[in-house]
Amino acid sequence: MARIRLKGNGPQGLPGISVTGRRAATFCLLLVAALCVQATRVQVFEAEGLNHNSANQRLTIERYAQPRGNILVGAEAVTGSQATGGRYAYKRTYTDGPTYAAVTGFASQAYGNSQLEGTEDDLLAGTDGRLTGWSLWDAIARRQNPGGDVRTTIDQAAQLAAMRGLGRQKGAVAAIEPATGRILALASTPSYDPGDFAGSSGSDRTAWNRLQADTDQPMLNRALRQTYPPGSTFKVVTAAAALASGVVTDPNAPTGAPFPYVLPGTTTPLVNDSAACDRPGLSLDAAMTASCNSVLGYLGVRTGLAAMTATAEGFGFNDPKLDLPVRPARSNFDTAMDQSQLALSSIGQFDTAATPLVMAMVAAGVANNGTVMRPQLVDKLTRSDGTVVQLMKPEVYKRALTPAVAGQVQGLMTDVVENGTGGNARIAGAVVGGKTGTAQHGVDNSGTPYAWFISWAKPAGSDAVPPVAVAVVVADSDATDVTGGALAAPIARSVMQAVLGR
Repeated sequence: MARIRLKGNGPQGLPGISVTGRRAATFCLLLVAALCVQATRVQVFEAEGLNHNSANQRLTIERYAQPRGNILVGAEAVTGSQATGGRYAYKRTYTDGPTYAAVTGFASQAYGNSQLEGTEDDLLAGTDGRLTGWSLWDAIARRQNPGGDVRTTIDQAAQLAAMRGLGRQKGAVAAIEPATGRILALASTPSYDPGDFAGSSGSDRTAWNRLQADTDQPMLNRALRQTYPPGSTFKVVTAAAALASGVVTDPNAPTGAPFPYVLPGTTTPLVNDSAACDRPGLSLDAAMTASCNSVLGYLGVRTGLAAMTATAEGFGFNDPKLDLPVRPARSNFDTAMDQSQLALSSIGQFDTAATPLVMAMVAAGVANNGTVMRPQLVDKLTRSDGTVVQLMKPEVYKRALTPAVAGQVQGLMTDVVENGTGGNARIAGAVVGGKTGTAQHGVDNSGTPYAWFISWAKPAGSDAVPPVAVAVVVADSDATDVTGGALAAPIARSVMQAVLGR
């Protein structure tokens, strides 16, 4: 029988496999390994980026494949969903879009989302893992959970009062429940209707482009995302710092503030808007009641930069991550200033800038006996059947003042309303504390002043923490009397009345 010789036998080879075959097998193995590496890179390390790539429509199609969960004010849904019959099966609708736009934000098939529509998107879209008890089975079955609901802290009556009060003016309102931090109203004007561009049609694109080109910036959330010089409303912070540091021990005793008060290191006097301020030796109470720049500027310098900064930060200034869960703009109080700049900052000018939200926190912290609660816009997150996914609880943000100092500042704010510039905020049958502000801005202060008012209110005779604190700013008005007392105080009064009437 003939012998068959197999190539490749021996210690260096495998039976029946040539050198060329071994090389081909090795090459194929390397190709398989390369494919595994590439698949791992794409599916693991680049998955997040690819999922959110603007060219990837899969997630958008999935997000709008079913009705979106709702955002609620009280028991009433202020959002909805509408069948389209198109590529995106449903689009977002809004029952009263302009009234609640500063709260809801928008959810658009073409332009993404913002505000609560953005921060709670996974829950509203039904993709949040907390919406199901057996996520693995849902993944295998490719079953999408119904969208959950977001129940806000907004008080409908307060929100409507804020929007009515602002009317056609540029401005904003933030109202807080001092004891809990719950946001009761969040209004910004001029506003817009998020439903105008919720889809992806030509009319949606036209509406979006029109809003982007509008010089009045209706899509700017002035309550959260815009900072303004707070003017004399910041004197509440300065008064609190002076009392807390012991620079002032008796609000009714002379402060020793000179008149005129010349800004340190300059020859420029700090002028007042009222002749009642133009004399030396005024008390803190008299200076707050008449809103005297010279006295509060002097006290800010006497208190010092460190103590002024600490008090301002206790109320929310200089915090870049004050999430509610929407993130507002950072309110600013400079931490490096000379004494003349500190004097100006102490009356809410120079580089001092605040959102209406943070100025509402100032009023709320004073009202809550010095404890500032973390502001909250969401009450709870639920599944579509109403079962709770997450319940928000009140949380202390900072203890800005002692109760004793807070009580003294409450008295100062009450005198401002009863005997001073805040008279337009008085409410029959209620105790109201407030502070007006008229902030200059623009080149050589040529811009229309910003009219501010911050306040709190409670029923007369009540020893409880006031149920509402408000900040109002009117940023542009055709009124002849552009002051906080004339423009902003009546708006604050209507919001406080809405809450007290509840």
